[in-house]
Amino acid sequence: MIRVMIIASTLAVRAGLRALLGSDEEIEIIDEATDFDAIETLPPSCDVIVSTADAFAPDGMQDLLAEVEAPPALLLMTDEAGSLEGLASQPLRAWGVLPLDASEEELLAAVKALHEGLLAGAPPLMQPLLGQAVGLTNDLDLLVEDLTPRENEVLHLLSQGLANKQIAYQLDISEHTVKFHISSIYTKLGATNRTEAVRIGAQLGLIVF
Repeated sequence: MIRVMIIASTLAVRAGLRALLGSDEEIEIIDEATDFDAIETLPPSCDVIVSTADAFAPDGMQDLLAEVEAPPALLLMTDEAGSLEGLASQPLRAWGVLPLDASEEELLAAVKALHEGLLAGAPPLMQPLLGQAVGLTNDLDLLVEDLTPRENEVLHLLSQGLANKQIAYQLDISEHTVKFHISSIYTKLGATNRTEAVRIGAQLGLIVF
């Protein structure tokens, strides 16, 4: 079960997020608040915080995170890149960004990816932040050589859980070629299996869910 806390300044937005997130049986809404300043302590069982940008306060969040043993992930809902300042520097398990008009499917997928410790969100909003992410510079050392455009395509399809045969069909190439690309991806990322390759790819910003 993924335990989610909703933070939004208006009742209507909180109700909308509660309805969308509550539609998935894997997600449980455990608490709500109007903004970070209204929270005295984070619920110890919180896995993911979903917050609108108008309720996000970097300083307030940092104070809250300092009091928890296992930091949650944060999904920020915003249409303005300027409101993301301070997000990447937070000591979070993972973070992501989605526009306010994100679909139910996008919202649920992002929450589940964040719960797994992956970056998630809309590429136009995510890209300016990726270079600022804590630990990202060190993780880049894992990349022995840049992935080719085709290897990036294969990595994205791996992140969707597709089998070799499905990847071959999607890209109109042979399964043998798919295996060759996967082997090259493993070597360049320093990975030993698909799960590890996807995790490292997400940490490096090569995959945005």
